[in-house]
Amino acid sequence: MIGSLRGQLLARDEGELLVEVGGIGYRVSVTPATSAEAGEVGSEVFLHVHHHRREDAETLYGFNGIEDRRVFEVLIGTHGVGPSLGLAILSVHSPLGLRHLLATDDVAGLCLVPGVGKKTAARLLIELKSRLAGPDGVDAPSGTTGGPLVGDTVRADVREALAALGYAGDEVSRVVSDLPDGDDTGELLRVALQRLAVA
Repeated sequence: MIGSLRGQLLARDEGELLVEVGGIGYRVSVTPATSAEAGEVGSEVFLHVHHHRREDAETLYGFNGIEDRRVFEVLIGTHGVGPSLGLAILSVHSPLGLRHLLATDDVAGLCLVPGVGKKTAARLLIELKSRLAGPDGVDAPSGTTGGPLVGDTVRADVREALAALGYAGDEVSRVVSDLPDGDDTGELLRVALQRLAVA
């Protein structure tokens, strides 16, 4: 079972890296963030790896951090979540961002993941809370008692508005997570659009 790879980055394709280790090239499925952080083709790369085996195929999934791999393994151990959906979730939400969604019951945030509708998102929120709970799991952000944070409804409205305007899930998640506190949806939407315009 392969747990990590260190070698030369031979090629980068959409959603995949080719890493040569000891003369053998390994095709590794990755998120856009992992691909971007892997460095230039020809440089050394290190990836934490989940080695996924099925009867008809073996696939490697690579991550920059061990926590990303751990959360991926929790995701694919959840009912109805296969490796493709697990990778899609981590392509839109970092482990920290995912914990925030779970702690605040943010269904709209999970719906930013391609292929996840409201019913699936609601089920995932319930199942992932229990699977990611514990010392390293879901902790409600400071100042809360586990319920929605002040302003989270506003952020959800901004997120939905940006998604409706056609912005990609990762862009929306990144911008919304950095918004200042506030309860004026229009003002926060304006700030978000400004930041997206200069990104």
